[in-house]
Amino acid sequence: MPARVRFEVFPADLDKCIAFYTGVLRFTTVQRKEGYVYLQRDGIFIGAVQSGFELGDLQRADRSSRRPPTGVEIVIEVDDLEAERNWIVDKGWTLDADIKLQDWGLRDFRLTDPDGFYLRITHHSPEGQ
Repeated sequence: MPARVRFEVFPADLDKCIAFYTGVLRFTTVQRKEGYVYLQRDGIFIGAVQSGFELGDLQRADRSSRRPPTGVEIVIEVDDLEAERNWIVDKGWTLDADIKLQDWGLRDFRLTDPDGFYLRITHHSPEGQ
């Protein structure tokens, strides 16, 4: 099985998180329980636990307790960059930066999710980039 990406986020408002990732970024809901959702788009998987929700023995009361000491940029590669950008804008989401050719040779655009996670949407990169 090829490697896949799975990450977890701890949103302040789980419903806003779900609405963004399913409605704006076209993820599907794989599983939903009280205080938790598991989302998928192709080989990308996101677990989201409502901040402050007790899940088993793990308390998520403080969002900052799970943040890394440095930021992260979530990069999603897509087949049709313009179509992806247009879909997101048509859904009413504001871009942080529109499509631009970067110095490293890839085109991308950027946006921020409802909890401030920074996303870069780009076309599939050639091997080695």
